[in-house]
Amino acid sequence: MPAERAADMTIDFAEQRRKMVDGQLRTTDVTSPAILDAMGEVPREAFVPQAVRALAYIDEDVPVQPAGGEGPRFLMEPSPHAKLLQLADIRSDDVVLDIGCATGYSTAVLTLIAGSVIALESDPHLAAIASETLVDRGYDSAAVVEGPLNLGYASEAPYDVIVLNGAVDEVPAALFDQLKDGGRLVGVLGTGNTGRATVWTKNAGGVAARHAFNAAVRPLPGFERQAAFEF
Repeated sequence: MPAERAADMTIDFAEQRRKMVDGQLRTTDVTSPAILDAMGEVPREAFVPQAVRALAYIDEDVPVQPAGGEGPRFLMEPSPHAKLLQLADIRSDDVVLDIGCATGYSTAVLTLIAGSVIALESDPHLAAIASETLVDRGYDSAAVVEGPLNLGYASEAPYDVIVLNGAVDEVPAALFDQLKDGGRLVGVLGTGNTGRATVWTKNAGGVAARHAFNAAVRPLPGFERQAAFEF
């Protein structure tokens, strides 16, 4: 038996999951019973590479793919992830677009909170992992699709909620166009210590933004602000 798999057998992931909920979520103002229950149920270790499985529940972003064409990818740290979902005020019949699903962990959590989930991933390797893992684990109300993250997935729009799984410099108008009236989009605007978790709400065709809390999370590829041309 490989040493990494043998090490996994000595780790009580269920206990780590309970400690994550109690020590990382409840202590940072995550109060939604649906989110606490979902993140207490979904096996985060199933959505990270074998080599870092022991780190699945640390209070940091967990790498799921090394630097490549679009750069390294991560599962977001549990606390800001949970707080973003809480900010979105997701209801049990909502249709959600999960942008940048990576290996599918965020999507699995959303399937236990929302009605149905479209998981968008730009990296074919990650999309394949997400699709396989979600099917194997029985998260049947989700569908994984491939495409540029900053374009969203218009063919299944409009959505009640759009979730951005990483920090962005700006939100393209195309994503707001894919929200229903009354729909919400959540994400972290800005990188590093300047990042602010934000909810955008669409009403009567207009979009209003509200900054909720500071959050330093890894950037989501494809949302970099384009440099302005200077004469």
